Amino acid sequence: MTRRTPHWDELRTFGEVARDGSLSGAARRLGLTQPTVGRHIDALEAALGVTLFTRSPRGLTPTPAALALGPPVEAMAAAAAALARAASGEAAADRGAVRVTASDVIGCEVLPPILAAFRAEHPGIAIELALTNRTEDLARRDADIAVRMVRPTQSGLVARRIGAARIGLYAHRRYLARFGEPRSIADLASHCLIGFDRDDRTFRAAGEMGRRLKREDFGFRSDHDLAQLAALRAGIGIGGCQDNIARRTPELVAVLPNALQYALEVWLVMHEGSKATRRVRLLFDHLAAGLTGYVKGRL
Repeated sequence: MTRRTPHWDELRTFGEVARDGSLSGAARRLGLTQPTVGRHIDALEAALGVTLFTRSPRGLTPTPAALALGPPVEAMAAAAAALARAASGEAAADRGAVRVTASDVIGCEVLPPILAAFRAEHPGIAIELALTNRTEDLARRDADIAVRMVRPTQSGLVARRIGAARIGLYAHRRYLARFGEPRSIADLASHCLIGFDRDDRTFRAAGEMGRRLKREDFGFRSDHDLAQLAALRAGIGIGGCQDNIARRTPELVAVLPNALQYALEVWLVMHEGSKATRRVRLLFDHLAAGLTGYVKGRL
């Protein structure tokens, strides 16, 4: 039973400790001392009447009570961040902060030149870029704008379909020179394939071929898309890559281009309530133009 209403600074500290697994790491991010962070956790545990963490040589392990507290605290943190962004500039002004979320690959490989051009034109608008392959919840204002590779289904959103990003198999010339080029899908069995380790969601979305592949089929395994892309560029093996990203590396060669290829839709999304905020609308329109250029091969 809750003994008193927890203070926000205690909850915010709890969220950082849960994310980092240590008092010292949370203290660094919050700009507090480690003893202060410890006092916040002790006070929150006293307020709730529960134990939130068990201590071990490896750090802090959240208890079931802490795991249950995590989602609502994350929602409160997202709301607080949205409030701070809303207060950072007047609705009609070209200043303030806008938070954009995108996948790792889109955020690192596609968005930087688009955002650089926007910042040059609107230096008063700060951009926060959150990279995650998880679909952020715009309804609760986790971000102002999202670049998504699936059709949005939430209500209350403004969504614009940009186009489709084609994905094919590629390999570095150095790899093909050493191991030869596969001439059929069956030939892939004798090659080092780049793919998932434990998370197969991306491959399940890649058509019948992707759904047939198992973890053991890959000679290089990672659940991090940027690690897979780096392995492809390093010549480790054969892997999937967006065509317009592969073109930037002339050493990458399309493998079985007529046999294996699929596409991911590209959507740009913002909350309907953000349309009246000039800085969000400016960045939304700029991203729409830049991403259209990307999917059409002009970027």
